[in-house]
Amino acid sequence: MIAFRAIAVRAFVLISVLAAFATTALSVYANDISPGERRSGYGFMAPDTKAIQDDDTANPGMLWVLDGEALWNKKQGASDKACADCHDDAHTSMKGVAARYPAFDKELGRPVDLEQRINLERARRQRAEPLAFESRDLLALTAFVAEQSRGVAISAGEDPQLEPFVAKGRTLFMQRQGQLNLACANCHDDNWDKRLAGSKITQAHPTGYPMYRLEWQSLGSLQRRLRGCIFGVRAQPYEFGAPELVELELYLMSRAKGMPIETPAVRP
Repeated sequence: MIAFRAIAVRAFVLISVLAAFATTALSVYANDISPGERRSGYGFMAPDTKAIQDDDTANPGMLWVLDGEALWNKKQGASDKACADCHDDAHTSMKGVAARYPAFDKELGRPVDLEQRINLERARRQRAEPLAFESRDLLALTAFVAEQSRGVAISAGEDPQLEPFVAKGRTLFMQRQGQLNLACANCHDDNWDKRLAGSKITQAHPTGYPMYRLEWQSLGSLQRRLRGCIFGVRAQPYEFGAPELVELELYLMSRAKGMPIETPAVRP
């Protein structure tokens, strides 16, 4: 019975996707959203969901932020250092940092996102083991750091070294893939504000990650959301931390330039 129900749900989603686009001529390259039309996912939500995000005492994501603050001050690794030992008070030192990520790492010669930067700092400075992707500790530290930039305008992608990686991310955003032969842009540029399986299609501006999704009943990263979308078009998702996901993150952040960070956001 459970297997049958799962198949039925997948069939419904597939039919919904096809129905949503049946009357729309989908171009290979979508029309870019003009700055005046840009809206974060917050703008597509119902008032009751907005109220959860707006009230820090009701926002479940703040539980991860509090855990992250404790981890910030906890000495770890062979170096027996805490994040605070190098970076002092995060409320000051980390303000604006999340708005610049993904950022270029000179040693690796490529961009890394905020989660990867935290793990690199653990390895290089604390001599500690990396935290697993989507683990509570990594999400908590990332949420705590990102929350310090709440309200700060996104500026990711301004470094000239990132230009080729932004271009790769845009190519991936425009590239059709999977059994449904859809690109990210077909939903989020061509058909935003329409409905897909009863939910509003947003513009895919990543202003609030890590964010709490009511669907997940948990905090989650942007990479988790991207992998979910890729799976939704029946394509093979990239592994967490894959360069392709970071490049896609970078492009999405760069096209959200000037929009304020909302972390920890709440979404349906």
